[in-house]
Amino acid sequence: MTTASYPSGAESSGPTSLGEVRDKGLKNGCLGLVSSVVIGVASTAPAYSLAATLGFVVAVVGPQSPIIVILAFVPILFIAVGYRELNRREPDCGTTFTWATKAFGSYTGWLGGWGIVAADILVMASLAQVAGQYGFLLFGADGIGSNPTSFWVLLVGCLWMVVMTWICYRGIELSANLQKVLLSIEITMLAVFAVVALIRVYTGHGASTSVHASWSWFNPTALPSFSAFSQGILLMIFIYWGWDSAVSVNEETADRERTPGRAAVLSTVILLVTYALVTVAAQSFAGIGASGIGLNNANNSGDVISVLGHAVFGNSTTGDVFTKLLILMVLSSAAASTQTTILPTARTTLSMAVYKAIPRVFARVHPRYLTPTWSTIGMGGISLVVYIVMNYLSSGNVIADSVSAIGLMIAFYYGLTGYACFWYYRHDLRDSARDLFYKGIIPLLGGIMLTLALIRTVYDDWHPDFGFTSWLMPFWPHWHIGGIFILGVGSMIVGVILMLIYRALRPPFFLGEVLNANTPVLAPEDAAVPTVDTAEVPAVETANPDSSSRA
Repeated sequence: MTTASYPSGAESSGPTSLGEVRDKGLKNGCLGLVSSVVIGVASTAPAYSLAATLGFVVAVVGPQSPIIVILAFVPILFIAVGYRELNRREPDCGTTFTWATKAFGSYTGWLGGWGIVAADILVMASLAQVAGQYGFLLFGADGIGSNPTSFWVLLVGCLWMVVMTWICYRGIELSANLQKVLLSIEITMLAVFAVVALIRVYTGHGASTSVHASWSWFNPTALPSFSAFSQGILLMIFIYWGWDSAVSVNEETADRERTPGRAAVLSTVILLVTYALVTVAAQSFAGIGASGIGLNNANNSGDVISVLGHAVFGNSTTGDVFTKLLILMVLSSAAASTQTTILPTARTTLSMAVYKAIPRVFARVHPRYLTPTWSTIGMGGISLVVYIVMNYLSSGNVIADSVSAIGLMIAFYYGLTGYACFWYYRHDLRDSARDLFYKGIIPLLGGIMLTLALIRTVYDDWHPDFGFTSWLMPFWPHWHIGGIFILGVGSMIVGVILMLIYRALRPPFFLGEVLNANTPVLAPEDAAVPTVDTAEVPAVETANPDSSSRA
């Protein structure tokens, strides 16, 4: 198939010219259902997410963490259904940005896109830090690996980020193939860890803190408070977050109207089974005590998996091998998620640039690799700077608080997608029971659930005793605000400021002249796409002048 060699949409002046060439320049049809599911699951980094978050969940909800795993899955599944339905009609790699713009207008859509970008940039710091730590732990350098803010951990984390950015730059197929290897290691070791832990508990060879699993752990009425419930939900939503990457690569997927949506739903189900099993196994083996290997021990909260790994597998030669494999699992998980975090962000900014919502330089696509160039490099570069800055703020505790702050942005743009689906299809809801249920009720309920959790958590995060950091407000002496609130709400305020600045500089997008409810989606057709006449398009990046090698 011959595709357009240039992102012509970025150079067009309005919806009419945008509709003439339906292609951003990405490589169409190179991903199937399996690759899409792998990208969706790998993007969540199951091992890393559990290692970095499970301790915090237990600290908030106590023994009810297994029911939080299930309850958090409900809005996630509902939003995944919304993604599937929107993708069927509007398979654009901008996802929430494009859909919210079409449903609610340019300002809402822009902030939806910013929510994706800001969340991905913040999480990159945590992922790079974990990759740096586990790189040293894998080779027995525990003294360095146990200090997440050391210079050497920072250096390795930065190098890891550069490598993953380069892989994303080189092509979507290379990225997908690497993900298959990394995810296989991850899921296999998580299953081995959970099974061995449960066998040891039920054969009487567990730890002194081990307890048998109880049905009371699945009782939602035993949750401490609504505040604990909402905080736990947002923490667990962070663990689920990432499956939407399967939809963000929709323009590079075969059968792009159906495959990405199916992959998104399948990814969430796989994650539910994985998380429920590992959470029950970890809680049963370690207990929820505040000392030793207990999940409520604050000293272990940032990395419960490696602590439990040593206890579960023991100190024998075989145990040492499995412990190393467990460390490799978390390392590969962080690596996989670093890569698959760059993928959706680069495609979101590509779409925003094509529709003139951000500078058009981000719309450039490599003529050989068919990947976003400046969007990919820019994502990696900005994330690198943010990681370095956050590493030295409050002794690195800002990175720990960023995990919780990301939950606010996830809830925002996931919830917005649910509302967008309902509103976009509002005229179709009477056509059939299926349309009412899948296009209306389910996405709307998902949006409402996430909004309620978001509002309550923002209220709680305002207090300085939430999280690891608090900040003294310069104009109000002795008034401290929680670091989670500053990171989450502050990131969205930064987005509003950037939006207003660009609105003043380049108003066409915000006036609805470039993208509106009637604008055709600029995505490659499943059939052959006409080649763009390069004489009509201003010159763009030509890293490889032999563009005829594109297929």
